[in-house]
Amino acid sequence: MTNEARVQLTSSELGTMWMTYMSTCANLITCESLRDQTIDKEAEEILTAYSTEGQIIKDKIVNLFNYEKVAIPIGFDERDIIIESPSIFDDILKIMFLRQMMKLNFGHSAIYTAMSYMKEVQEILKLNYDIADKFYVMSTNYLLRKGVLAKPPYVTMPKQVEIIENKSYMSRSSPFRDKRALNTVEVGFLNEAIESNIFGMQLMTGFAQTSTDNEVKKYFIEGKELAKKIISKLSDVLLQSDIQPPSTWAGKATDSTTAQFSDKLMLFTTSLMSNSAIGYNIIGTSFSLRSDLHAKLSLISKDTFSFAKKGGKLMIKHKWMEEPPQMEDRNLLTK
Repeated sequence: MTNEARVQLTSSELGTMWMTYMSTCANLITCESLRDQTIDKEAEEILTAYSTEGQIIKDKIVNLFNYEKVAIPIGFDERDIIIESPSIFDDILKIMFLRQMMKLNFGHSAIYTAMSYMKEVQEILKLNYDIADKFYVMSTNYLLRKGVLAKPPYVTMPKQVEIIENKSYMSRSSPFRDKRALNTVEVGFLNEAIESNIFGMQLMTGFAQTSTDNEVKKYFIEGKELAKKIISKLSDVLLQSDIQPPSTWAGKATDSTTAQFSDKLMLFTTSLMSNSAIGYNIIGTSFSLRSDLHAKLSLISKDTFSFAKKGGKLMIKHKWMEEPPQMEDRNLLTK
């Protein structure tokens, strides 16, 4: 550690390192279990390489926490997987899982870096971003070579600059008037949301089939139905502008009903995806200039928030949710 690191971690740095540690633990143990049941050699090599490089992030955070005398979170480990159980996902969905988690990783790392001041924290976040970027590209290229990843729609390149002159461009469209065509920024966020929910639907299917708790199983079934509802709503928006929604449904849950992961791990992964989806929807809403999209995305965010909140309550009920580091309760301390 440099002299700089002898300055205590700020509350935001402690929080972001805690979150990075928890998500890294979950990703590592999940990918290691998925790797052990992988048939495709290239997919196995990708998952193995991530397990090696992701472990570096985990170790660096542990070293930082030990130096700062921070209690190491329980996180996730071998107790959260069932060794030699049948795989609940095919090889394609395994790589789709890694790709989706890497999207979340480099998104979170970029945000967390803007909240950091200590050199060591910034270095960990930069390395986490670089690893996420590397394996996002690697998994994307793998899926493209397999022909199972639907790209966003193509568009005619603009020949000249256009200036918005009509205020109706941003207003809520009348039911008696044609809606304006979507712009490419709006299409990008809609396409991303549909793609993520197609993956989420298959993820929830596998989780529901193998959950050992009936209440948790029902929750995953609810998540699958919510993903289908979102796919349908957003696909309709694209079709109204004569745009084909993402149509590749390759990558699926197997027919296994034997648990591969603990309910605790599956609920945490679902929570991570749900909470990130809320953030993506908010960003998509802020970049959209069509008011009817604001309404649709707001309703989707509301439904996703309710779903995520229910999952949090389940984790608390079963004592599976670790409490993030807390600020001092000054009112309690003064009594």
